[in-house]
Amino acid sequence: MDRRGFLKELGLVGGSGVLLAMFPWLQSCSDEARREVAGEKARLAIVGTGSRGQYHIQNLLNTPEAEIVALCDIYPPHLAEAAALCPGAKCYSDFDELLKDTNVQGLVIAVPLSSHAPLSIAGLRAGKHVFCEKAMAYTVDECKQMYDVWKETGKVLYIGQQRLFDKKYIRAVELINSGEIGQIVALRNFWFRNNDWRRPVPSPEFERLINWRLYRDTSCGLMTELGCHHLQNGTWILRSLPDYITGSGDIVYWKDGRDVYDSVSTIYHYPNGVKMSFDSVIANKRYGMDEQVLGSKGTLELSRDRLYHEEPRPKTGIRQLIGQIEQGVFDNSVFAGTSWAPELGSNDPGEPIVSSAAVHNGASMVGASGDGSEEMIAAYCRSVITGKQAPNLVEESYYAAVLALLGLQAMEEHRIVEFPQEYVIPYL
Repeated sequence: MDRRGFLKELGLVGGSGVLLAMFPWLQSCSDEARREVAGEKARLAIVGTGSRGQYHIQNLLNTPEAEIVALCDIYPPHLAEAAALCPGAKCYSDFDELLKDTNVQGLVIAVPLSSHAPLSIAGLRAGKHVFCEKAMAYTVDECKQMYDVWKETGKVLYIGQQRLFDKKYIRAVELINSGEIGQIVALRNFWFRNNDWRRPVPSPEFERLINWRLYRDTSCGLMTELGCHHLQNGTWILRSLPDYITGSGDIVYWKDGRDVYDSVSTIYHYPNGVKMSFDSVIANKRYGMDEQVLGSKGTLELSRDRLYHEEPRPKTGIRQLIGQIEQGVFDNSVFAGTSWAPELGSNDPGEPIVSSAAVHNGASMVGASGDGSEEMIAAYCRSVITGKQAPNLVEESYYAAVLALLGLQAMEEHRIVEFPQEYVIPYL
């Protein structure tokens, strides 16, 4: 599926349709937006050329609207690797010097979390458009600063919350809004891995530069690196803010000198009584990752692209017969036993979110691939060329980061944290 078919696959031919009103940032993916920039290229600088920066480079090299004109990094090996991918790009080791380059229209920032806000704010004030990796910033104060500077400068700002461009998530939110799963009663999010999250370093002096995720002075750990993706669902799906947050975090297993938690658990309480949870450990991968939306009529497993109805739709006669045999309906023995049996959940295989939503919406979709990253970076390029901000994108990203950071605050301070009203921005 090429990107030109992205909105058509979603049933948004020509940039019109109900979904476009629900997801206004997708305007930057419309046919009209593509025609507006036809033949033009956004002149971009990649700031931070490690693994994520090089991932963006690969996507941009396949994006017709992009031209990588500059690279910037303080770590020479990464800069050399990126330069090999972009032989025509000018290389910088000094970010301030890069900002003076008038050939650069936009920045793609993929650096440690603690540098997100300082570099993004400097870039916006220097007249550059900015794409900054998630999470938005290292502190709640910095998130608000970054938001205020964006409003003040009028430049384009994208934050790398790529699920906002992921077909599975777009379809899932459409199903939720249509009432397909009934009233939402809970959101459960988890991300489990089994690795130390550590990267090899050529010599000890580069430890904190390369493994910045493991240290509190540059990272907020699991909450911002993983959790901000899932916690985005609170704003996107519930269209509300929590009134208070609780959580706990510990270093349970990886006692190797890191000072960010390897185990976190949070609960976000909403005014209507709905709770959203996020749990993550990185010493057990049995359950992997998922975002689950529990409704009175059904359940969505967003990462797994599955929809389950509380009352599964009727199966064919042969499937019903097989199911009855499997459940022992035709056993000769008379039922007898304990008065309690474990409720192990349904064995119903469910159905794909994408095809279910396609049937609901009348669009022709048989599946979805990718995570939205390619669509998002291409949309950013079009916004750089036109100077038009993708609506609602900054606000969604702002709250995703703020929720992650407030969860971390609850852990570190061992207390219930109320949502601070001074960080409410005009949106919901």
